[in-house]
Amino acid sequence: TRDENSNEAGASHFLEHLLFKGSEDLSARQISERFDAMGAESNAFTSKDHTCFWARLLDEDLPDGLGMLSEMLQRPAFRSHEIDAERQVVIEEINMAEDDPSDVAFELFMAAVFAGHPLEAPVLGTRESIRGMTRDDIHGYWKRRYGAGSVVVALAGSIDHDDVVDQVGELFGDWSGDPLDHEYATVHPPASVRLVERDTEAAHVILGGSGIDRADDRRWAFDVLNLVLGGGMSSRLFTSIREERGLTYSVYSFKTSYADAGTWGVYAGTTPDQVDTVLELIHQELDAVITDGITLEEIERAKGAMRGSLALAMEDASSRMVRLGRAEMIGFEHLSVDERIERVEAVTLEDIHDVAQTVLAGPKVLGAVGPFDAADLEKHLR
Repeated sequence: TRDENSNEAGASHFLEHLLFKGSEDLSARQISERFDAMGAESNAFTSKDHTCFWARLLDEDLPDGLGMLSEMLQRPAFRSHEIDAERQVVIEEINMAEDDPSDVAFELFMAAVFAGHPLEAPVLGTRESIRGMTRDDIHGYWKRRYGAGSVVVALAGSIDHDDVVDQVGELFGDWSGDPLDHEYATVHPPASVRLVERDTEAAHVILGGSGIDRADDRRWAFDVLNLVLGGGMSSRLFTSIREERGLTYSVYSFKTSYADAGTWGVYAGTTPDQVDTVLELIHQELDAVITDGITLEEIERAKGAMRGSLALAMEDASSRMVRLGRAEMIGFEHLSVDERIERVEAVTLEDIHDVAQTVLAGPKVLGAVGPFDAADLEKHLR
């Protein structure tokens, strides 16, 4: 979505739907029937800086499945009646997201962190942008952004590399398109509250700020810190807010990194009259890691968790496919599990204390949904 013009807001996600609606030679029904006949799973997902179209199938069906994806990506039909039908599907998806208060809180938070930045726009677009998007807008965006220069083909599982290279060359070899540029910028969000006031039984709040970009050498230390702070059932936030006080069902920390910027935050869902208490406890835990860092026991437990999750993720072919594709697309080195674990093991208590002081201590923003107004929350932006 960072690459969309004003008349294209939500086009990347819209195309995620439309490329399954048929090509010049295949109808939407033919695509679904052929995937079903293979017993394959096929779908797509869109983020703020990439889209993935994928299929999971038997190795013997790879030529047909790869052929289907190549046909969808390179020769979409964009039939007007199918665009109009799918337009309503996307609007219903937006409606569903807006009915989920936690989704709304996240969109408010992200819009506050990336205010004025290319990453500010929501992935789904808006009802107005989707309704107003013409076939020419959609086709123009696809023509401009979807070409050989911006695509990576990634596979994992029971495959022969040389055979796959030959298949990709045959299916995609005539596709043209130069590498594409992106608009990058730094992020310096001012302290702010973004609120949707609703008379809900639960309040949803996210407190956080600007993080680090994905090439930052501190990312390994930040990963460990995130686990200690709110990444699991033994984390500080979970223990303090849920286990010891029972103030919330869900509380956790998160981090997201892009090429030029990043963000971190803490999410909590609680009753409205407990929001002040929960936010104060979040601040206490943040202040503690900023001032004192974490303990040796915590860092060892977090490293153990990361070792296990990295190894388990490599057992899933879909996770390996996504990791390979993303690393190739953004120009990252391909690290083995052992190499990743080595980077994690090299993290020191000093590294974590440094990243806590430089990242977590920055200006805060707050996204919230609940029965209160912004003035009630501004005191928590310290």
